[in-house]
Amino acid sequence: MNSVTMNDLKKYSSSYQNSKESQMAALAFSRTDIKEVIFSSPDSFAMTQKFSIDIPTLPVTSQEATGRCWLFSATNVLREKIAKELKLDSFELSQSYLAFWDKFERANYMLENIIATADKPADDRLVQFILTTGVHDGGQWEMFANIVRKYGLVPKDNYNETYQSSHSRTMNNLLNRALKTASIKLRKMVQEGEDSKKVQAEKKKTLEQVYKFLCSCYSEPPVSFDFEYVDKNKKYHCVKDLTPLSFAEKYFGSYLDDIVSIINAPTKDKPFKKTYTVECLGNVVGGREVKHLNLEMKDFKKAVIAQLKDGKVVWFGSDVGKYGERLKGVWDDKSYKAELMTGLDLTLSKEEALDYWFSSMNHAMVITGVHLEKGKPVRWKIENSWGDKAGMKGYYMCSDTWFDDYVYQAAVERKYLGANAKYADKKPVMLNAWDPMGTLAE
Repeated sequence: MNSVTMNDLKKYSSSYQNSKESQMAALAFSRTDIKEVIFSSPDSFAMTQKFSIDIPTLPVTSQEATGRCWLFSATNVLREKIAKELKLDSFELSQSYLAFWDKFERANYMLENIIATADKPADDRLVQFILTTGVHDGGQWEMFANIVRKYGLVPKDNYNETYQSSHSRTMNNLLNRALKTASIKLRKMVQEGEDSKKVQAEKKKTLEQVYKFLCSCYSEPPVSFDFEYVDKNKKYHCVKDLTPLSFAEKYFGSYLDDIVSIINAPTKDKPFKKTYTVECLGNVVGGREVKHLNLEMKDFKKAVIAQLKDGKVVWFGSDVGKYGERLKGVWDDKSYKAELMTGLDLTLSKEEALDYWFSSMNHAMVITGVHLEKGKPVRWKIENSWGDKAGMKGYYMCSDTWFDDYVYQAAVERKYLGANAKYADKKPVMLNAWDPMGTLAE
């Protein structure tokens, strides 16, 4: 290994002192956030909230101080179906209900993985991944679907927010400490050859504690309820004696079974038109595996646009940490001149960004529109779940070039895949637990 020499430093210093661009950048950076300095207003003018396809939707929601974006965006997709059927001006499904059962099921999922890997040392990479991931707010589309299939859905009026459901950090920290404590006990029991029934009995003690703690944080989930609503004509309705499962069946039927998760991962280890799953990615033991169909971006966009043309919004996952202007509500790589102002070589392809862990999905939202010119997308309209104070009353947009580089996943109806639908049923290739396509929207 070669160390940095004093001669190297002298050369670098001379280069800085003789660079007018660097000196100007120093002035600009001294009292201003770099993101503000590199923002190019003239280039941002092309990003206007006008779209050739613009689906009317209900008012935006707010996930508050949590990472429940995947649940908010998923329920925002589903609520449009029920609002259209029942002619509603406003409606929300309970995100807290889904979050309660997700955390409970994920505690069991984590402990089952701990038991299954008890023969490995604690510093084994997979064991470390399981322990580090633990239970938190993030998730993916199929994890949402698994919770709905097992526990159903509830209107928000019947199971509303609490302080803990809207501010989940401390709750999550306590849960993960308890699960690590349980993991130590369970690993030791397995390693000492304890009977599997006793191991499961110990696990269930922890799950009982988790259930009671979650009830204290959220309140106990309803077993049955009456669904009351007022339609656009101000007419009151009440559907009595529903269960969460009967509610989901009545208003959504087999809709979730028609959805395919498509991804765009242009890396050499993931050939297109094949399906993939990820080790230890899930929440419900016995639920359906998370399964992604990898498509080229042109086919990915074609499916999304086809669904939008039919007046149906689309759940999607992206990396919102790149080239975003939150107040205006824009994600656009062309509106930022980072290399010009910093002098850094920032060139990374999407493939390289994935392979070298610069970028991966971290947030889920809903695509509600797109502007097409000569049949090609230029910009996309997005319903976020960060409240209505930023963007256009909570609606955001992204450029098509940003979409190319930072959109990774979408959930579309199978019929909009066209000829690619036949690939969705292929047996998936198993990816490592730490693969970028296993990252969670949070």
